[in-house]
Amino acid sequence: MNLYKTIKQNQKLAEKRNPAFDTNRFAKFLMYFMIVYWAAIFLFLGVSLPFMFEGLVPNMESYHIMNQGFIYVLLADFLMRFIGQPSVSQEIKPYLLMPVKRKKLISLLLLKSGLDSYNFLWFFVYVPFAFLTVIRFYGFGGMFLYLIGIWLLFVFNNYFYLLCKLLLGEKTLWLLLPAAVFGLLGAAEFLLDGLPISRFTMDLGEGFIEGNPLSFLFMLACIGVMFFINLKLQQRMIYNEIAKKEDTKIKRVSEYKFLDKYGEVGEYIRLEIKLITRNKTVKTQFRMGIIVMLGFSCALAFTDVYDGTNMKSFICLYNYAVLPIMTLGQVMCFEGNYIDGLMSRKESIFNLLRAKYYLTSLIIVVPFIVMLLPISEGKITLLSAIAYLIFVMGFVFFMLLQLAVYNTRTLPLNANLMKSNKSSNWIQGLVTSFAFFLPFMIDTTLTALFSTEVAHAILIIIGLGFIATHNLWIKNIYKRFMKRRYKNMEEFRASR
Repeated sequence: MNLYKTIKQNQKLAEKRNPAFDTNRFAKFLMYFMIVYWAAIFLFLGVSLPFMFEGLVPNMESYHIMNQGFIYVLLADFLMRFIGQPSVSQEIKPYLLMPVKRKKLISLLLLKSGLDSYNFLWFFVYVPFAFLTVIRFYGFGGMFLYLIGIWLLFVFNNYFYLLCKLLLGEKTLWLLLPAAVFGLLGAAEFLLDGLPISRFTMDLGEGFIEGNPLSFLFMLACIGVMFFINLKLQQRMIYNEIAKKEDTKIKRVSEYKFLDKYGEVGEYIRLEIKLITRNKTVKTQFRMGIIVMLGFSCALAFTDVYDGTNMKSFICLYNYAVLPIMTLGQVMCFEGNYIDGLMSRKESIFNLLRAKYYLTSLIIVVPFIVMLLPISEGKITLLSAIAYLIFVMGFVFFMLLQLAVYNTRTLPLNANLMKSNKSSNWIQGLVTSFAFFLPFMIDTTLTALFSTEVAHAILIIIGLGFIATHNLWIKNIYKRFMKRRYKNMEEFRASR
């Protein structure tokens, strides 16, 4: 218990001692504002869902309907954790040289993860929902037991996420694990008679409310199994990481000679390609972005799930934006490993940023090609696909590349267990959040004010404006970077 308290205290001190703690106060304010904003949305859902369910299914209690949808909430929670929750393995490094048994250390960090406030996020939905539905039949006792059961569900989901995140750090192919789990649950739900998954989750939720010991024992057993699997895998992979030897085998390397004719920018495009293809961390991140991007495209092309107007726009827009957000959101973080070499040549950063812009612009043409199928079937218009493509190339890239000035923490190139998601300061989180939500908000606003065709035409004009002036605003980013270069270089070196 003393060690657990020490770890929590150390992590709090590490956050306070971070150079970014006393800077970017406005960015922090906006970040907290976004947290309050989403908490308010969740509260609104919790209050409105009972009345919505009563209107849709008047012959069924609202909490039964809610319990039938556990699997969908867990899927949403699982995906959200990839955005904001670090894995346990990212917290191990500072303690490896201390006289503490690794098994005990990992167990405590896993326990800390299970007790993390992140597992209470959905309480903003479930507390008001339970207050309006459960309490009138089962009183405060039933409500309390129900919320305990809900918490256990998200603790289990937390350990499942940690397992998947750990395995994905080794091989991108392990992305098939969560896809297979949720895919099989979906197949069982819709292909078998009687909706067995919904019926099971409804009975499980009913068991929570009634205080059925079997329901709680079932969840505790599932959590225990997942905890044990995480513990064993974390131990094994830490040992492999420490004992790993450098690979000295000579490999055939492509020189990408076709880029020679593009001068120094071509040289930096070549450097970017080699960065992606030669380094484990960057390669894994890029593959995950490509998979998510193609997943969005294929979901729109081959299913009817997103046939609603707003969902079509959302998927069409973010199948372009998701990979740039994952990669350009960490611009200069990987370059921190060799920032001194980059700074030895005049205007190298300017040409590097241009190279990143051109290469990412070329890559996001891939989902456009995939979307030619739904375009041919009339699901979306060619104008929509072109408008979102140009808007992302212009406006979204403009937002993300601003982070070149403010990202100051080096990310390791070939780490798996020891890498950190905390790649920079509060500005990074703020900009990436705005890059994710603001385009859709702009599109929704324009569509509400004008016809769809006019709205898309405006998006094209905005995007073309930023594309046409990309040399000017990239030059501006470069100049601001150079003003901060000594501070940034110092922080890059300190965080290696």
